Amino acid sequence: MTSAPIVQLNREVSAHDFRGAMRHLVGAVSVITVGRGEDISGMTVTSLSSLSVDPPSLIVSVNRAASSWPLLKRYGWFGVNILRHDQTGIAERFSGSNGLKGAERFAGAEWISRGPGVPLLVGALAAIACEVEEIVERHSHGIVIGRVRYLQVAPQGSALAYWHGDYVAIDRDEDFVRLAEVSFPTQRLRR
Repeated sequence: MTSAPIVQLNREVSAHDFRGAMRHLVGAVSVITVGRGEDISGMTVTSLSSLSVDPPSLIVSVNRAASSWPLLKRYGWFGVNILRHDQTGIAERFSGSNGLKGAERFAGAEWISRGPGVPLLVGALAAIACEVEEIVERHSHGIVIGRVRYLQVAPQGSALAYWHGDYVAIDRDEDFVRLAEVSFPTQRLRR
């Protein structure tokens, strides 16, 4: 076993070291959409999580320097689009790395409006419209709590995840079989 570099607790952890550590965390890829009409934008995130089932609510971390931030605050609604494995092009368009901004990011995909006009992706694994309940601003980001007001779920499909700087497909049936083979390669159940 190789030893990893140790980050001392008595000094500030650098952004570079922190990013490196977080690359080990597998994250589901979603696109957060905000705005109405032509005044829309969005971003690719892996910082989405369920907060509560009763009432249904989500939490997402949004960089306050992102172009979506002022629209999120202005309109008070956001869309969550949990991407399928074959939607990496959409994830890339909304990542900001290609220079596309605002409504340009929505080109090439079909969108519907729900809630008070929030764009949701047709064909996403799940498309969810949320009303902002609270925003907690900390450091460079805002922690946004959203109450689920509309939900549409696809019947089935492989998910898109992000791990070690790459997109990875996660297929429930195929990956369960692979995990079982690795976890229990030659064991047989005894009766």
